[in-house]
Amino acid sequence: MNTLFRDLQERFETLYRAIEAAVADLPAEALDWKPAADMNSIAVIMAHTAGAWRYWVGDVAGELPSGRVRATEFETRDVDAAELIGRLRDALDVTREVLAGMEIAGLAEMRMAGQFYEERTAGWALLHALEHTALHA
Repeated sequence: MNTLFRDLQERFETLYRAIEAAVADLPAEALDWKPAADMNSIAVIMAHTAGAWRYWVGDVAGELPSGRVRATEFETRDVDAAELIGRLRDALDVTREVLAGMEIAGLAEMRMAGQFYEERTAGWALLHALEHTALHA
């Protein structure tokens, strides 16, 4: 694997571990708590983070369809930390698969981000996934 892809993988793994450490011991009530009516709970943020991560790396950069329904991420409730961490782990596993098979030249290949009806390069999709995951972490 190219050094760039190893470095990306390490960054994704670091974010995964940080999120896991922050929520692993939280009860469902804490995961569902919202600081205000118009804000998201930790469970919603985690579900969305896992879904977006998987989408941008897997669906877009790796062209591995997930069947993601973004709106359902914002309805997440009554889910324990282990399940939410499992969703993140699944995104991390797909990241490993995509990065292991990627070549540097592939970063410039155009991909359709069908959910958003826009074209982006595979490299852009990977960087956006990293940025978005870090933001929510």
